[in-house]
Amino acid sequence: MSGNIKIADLEERHCSPRQAGKHSPMRIPLDIKQQILCAIASIDYGSVEVVVHDGKVVQIECREKIRVGHHQLGRGVIP
Repeated sequence: MSGNIKIADLEERHCSPRQAGKHSPMRIPLDIKQQILCAIASIDYGSVEVVVHDGKVVQIECREKIRVGHHQLGRGVIP
């Protein structure tokens, strides 16, 4: 994804009424957007999962992965 794309741009493109199906477009509150972006910014390797129920964000999960170099394998020590 390009660094020039903003969340507002994504909402405009992906939440148009034509594509919304039976639900109206989901408008994500600013504080939730900020929490998602902070979650993404806080990890070097891993994933961020956003859980939605009834069209509302109810949970943000972060899974951070720790990369271990080849020389450290088998030693049981994480730097």
